Amino acid sequence: MKLIGLLALGLLLGCVTRAQKSTNQWTQHPSKPGDTDLSCEVGAHQKIRCGLPDISASECKVINCCYDGNMCYYGRHVTLQCTKDGQMIVVICRDATLPPVNLESLSFISNEPGCGPVDSTSAFAIYQFSVTACGTIITEEPDVVTYENAMSASYEVSVGTYGTITRDSRFELAVQCRYAGTSTEATVIQVEPVPIPPPVAAPGPLNVELRLGSGRHTAKGYLNEEVVFDHFYVDSDYPVTKELKEPVYVEVRILGRTDPNLVLTLKRCWATGDSYPHSMPQWDLLVHGCPYQDDRYKTTLVRVDSSSGLEFPSHHRRFFFKMFAFVSTSTSDTGKGGAGKGGADPKGTPLRQKVYIHCETTVCKPHQGNNCEPHCYRGKRDLGSTKQTTTNSDSALVSSLEIQFVDPN
Repeated sequence: MKLIGLLALGLLLGCVTRAQKSTNQWTQHPSKPGDTDLSCEVGAHQKIRCGLPDISASECKVINCCYDGNMCYYGRHVTLQCTKDGQMIVVICRDATLPPVNLESLSFISNEPGCGPVDSTSAFAIYQFSVTACGTIITEEPDVVTYENAMSASYEVSVGTYGTITRDSRFELAVQCRYAGTSTEATVIQVEPVPIPPPVAAPGPLNVELRLGSGRHTAKGYLNEEVVFDHFYVDSDYPVTKELKEPVYVEVRILGRTDPNLVLTLKRCWATGDSYPHSMPQWDLLVHGCPYQDDRYKTTLVRVDSSSGLEFPSHHRRFFFKMFAFVSTSTSDTGKGGAGKGGADPKGTPLRQKVYIHCETTVCKPHQGNNCEPHCYRGKRDLGSTKQTTTNSDSALVSSLEIQFVDPN
């Protein structure tokens, strides 16, 4: 019999595009060319044995697992094994996606008893079942029998008053075992990302500018605020792309004013999936200048004072939030939970890739009893006191150019 293992993945990260042929009893998802060392960086306490206990280093390499001199173990990717006795084995590392996939959210087509993980750790989930079980679709051709199943992960959805978002990666995986001889092959098919559309701007009536700091996160953490606000994206950089949960650094500033007594205040900042500020869905970032309290990943305000080196620090407001994607949900999805909770079926709720930021701004002059600063730690009943009285000439709506979320390959 010939055994072929096929993984087809959409928006799955950390996985690769190399075919592996052998005469071994199983086939599995290969690791990314040139990234072998990185994919084998698994902590000693997280290593799970791959293959038989007496497997050699060369045999371990053939089945695309990692060898440390003592044992063969699964790497930080996705592994498919189709055994000759009709078993399908899928091993998924949480680091196969960015952000890491929630292993507890994974399920196959049929989530019937016996189709859950047979073992799991904080880093891996292992599934093993008969190729005819768990909703597997069987296709028969002359001398060939194909067994195909699919796995997906639900993602956490936050429901707000005007929109619904998620910060989790979308994870979809198709596994296929094809019996047609004695040799073994493995291939990977990766869905290409949607082409980036041209940028769109929505300027405000007052001479106020919203711009994004150009710092990006590194392997060791995020750049500090002093660095990210030293440089900003220019028009030619848009649409700016960000990974889910990556910080987006925002600055709003007054242009063309030299009065040091003026204080820029942000009444409300929010995001939409369209360039029109009042389009739906929406997600609040700041309310009365304070972080939106019903967001699990609250927006962070960045203090701007004389240490910033700016000529007029009070003319600037800065904050950052973690990148998210809008989710198109039905009424039934919305009813699954309040803000910061709930789940959604990714097959029925596609992610929206475009995000635009909007801020309602005012110009305030400090006076006794009012320093124009928001009071963000008061109760909800006190938030109204943070509003400032201004004329129409001292208020403006300003918007960003397009930001897109990406799942890096």
